[in-house]
Amino acid sequence: MKAQSSSNLIQDTQVAAAMMNPLRIRILEHLREPNSAAGLARILDMPRQQLNYHLRELEKNELIELVEERRKGNMTERVVRATSKSYMVVLNTAKINPEEVQDKFSAAYLLSAATQLIQEVAVLQTGAQKAKKKLPTFTLQTAVKFASPEKLHAFTEELAKAIAKLAVKYQNEEDPNGRSYQFHLFSHPTLKKQTHEKR
Repeated sequence: MKAQSSSNLIQDTQVAAAMMNPLRIRILEHLREPNSAAGLARILDMPRQQLNYHLRELEKNELIELVEERRKGNMTERVVRATSKSYMVVLNTAKINPEEVQDKFSAAYLLSAATQLIQEVAVLQTGAQKAKKKLPTFTLQTAVKFASPEKLHAFTEELAKAIAKLAVKYQNEEDPNGRSYQFHLFSHPTLKKQTHEKR
């Protein structure tokens, strides 16, 4: 039995449509571990005929997969599981407009860049998993409280200059064995705790 991926990026609108159903989301949640239609029907308290329809649609869109088949009397019981432990839906609708690239303080640009980041890392992660290698990544998160918008602006200017200086220091175009890496810097106001809890 092949290993279950930790996450799966959904970019196809048909697959996203097949998944975006409250019942099917519940099915996927319960199929993080292998189960049969009979076992799942008992958990969800629903008719097997209705459940089998949703299972077929999920399997057709490669959201669940066959783990094994068991003989039970004159019948064969299929055991399935979700192809991934978690799913992220990112439809390719947020295109970066080159004319807006200079607007580093635009929320629309941040969302576009973040979407592109997710898509590219998903492709790289898929390739790394197929090659049975670990994808080298680095993530740094921190929170800074500023006294004023002017202080925020000064901070971002200093940060940009520091990154540019480091990029010049370590850039090596001559080494044929070298590999390029993308570095992304994002910032946004911290989400208030009470706002987050209401969502």
